Amino acid sequence: MSHFKFSMSSSSCVLVMKSWCALAFLWLVYLCHGALSCPALCKCYHRRAEVVCNEVPLTEFPSEGLLENTTLLTIQFTNITSISEQQLNATPLLKGLHLYSNHLQSLPSDLLRGVPLLDTLDLTDNKLSELPADVFSHAPLVNLVLKNNQIVKADAEWLPDNSTVTWLDLSGNRLMKIPAALLQKLPQLENLDLSNNHLEAITADAFSALAKLERLNLQNNKLDTLDASLLQSTQNLIYLFLSRNKLNKLPENLFQELTQLKALSLEDNQLRHIPAGLLDSLNSLDEEGLDLSANPWLCDGKIEYLWRWLQKNQKKVFLPETILCAGPPALRGRSMMSLTDSELNLQS
Repeated sequence: MSHFKFSMSSSSCVLVMKSWCALAFLWLVYLCHGALSCPALCKCYHRRAEVVCNEVPLTEFPSEGLLENTTLLTIQFTNITSISEQQLNATPLLKGLHLYSNHLQSLPSDLLRGVPLLDTLDLTDNKLSELPADVFSHAPLVNLVLKNNQIVKADAEWLPDNSTVTWLDLSGNRLMKIPAALLQKLPQLENLDLSNNHLEAITADAFSALAKLERLNLQNNKLDTLDASLLQSTQNLIYLFLSRNKLNKLPENLFQELTQLKALSLEDNQLRHIPAGLLDSLNSLDEEGLDLSANPWLCDGKIEYLWRWLQKNQKKVFLPETILCAGPPALRGRSMMSLTDSELNLQS
């Protein structure tokens, strides 16, 4: 009986060892397969299903060798000039696609048809100039970055109605206008960056659908004025950047609805005066949240409202001593904060 027990125990040990050997063999096969499945010149991180091709001499999209379960793909600083739907079909589970600083010149309209889970697309620093209709309509995008390309015209047909995009970056392009019809398809939008373009005007209804907008960047354009109703629907706006434009006048009620605003930049424009009451609703401004520097302020009787507001709200202003008078000649170069009511010919 004891011999029988020993025999059974030995058999069990043999079976266990065979099982462990089989598992080890399968693990080695998996590792070898994983290593072979990584595209040439790229690095693959199988545990987090990520592929990175960074600063390598790629000239074509590395679809061969990509694992089907890839969820994050980064291809940057390469010589790739094109990408197709068929190539992206190799990664049907893709959620993030980062194509920073390549040489992409165009995109096909059906590009995203095979990646139905894609929520982030970054095309920064490419050579895109024109994009076809429906190009971003086949995936539930949340983050869309088209920064630093050569886009001349933004098209409302890029996106579907009621788009899920919350972050749209079109900065650093050649846009002269932004169609209201495009922005009205973005009811979930929280961040809009249109800086460093050639915008000369924005229609009054452009932001009417952007009730969730929190951050709006319009700096470094060619805007000379803004419609009084432009920001009526953006009550949740927290950051507003208008610096380095050609603004020479602002409507009295422009900021009336922006009671949540924490930061406002108006520096480096052509403002000589602002209308009485313009800043009265901005009670949520952070300390140093308002920048008014580098404007040609005319320190005459019409500057009284701004002068008195600055005296009461000095802590909310960024470097208040740098708000300088450009005229009249007797006050040129003086800090507005240093002026007295008698110098402004005001009645105390």
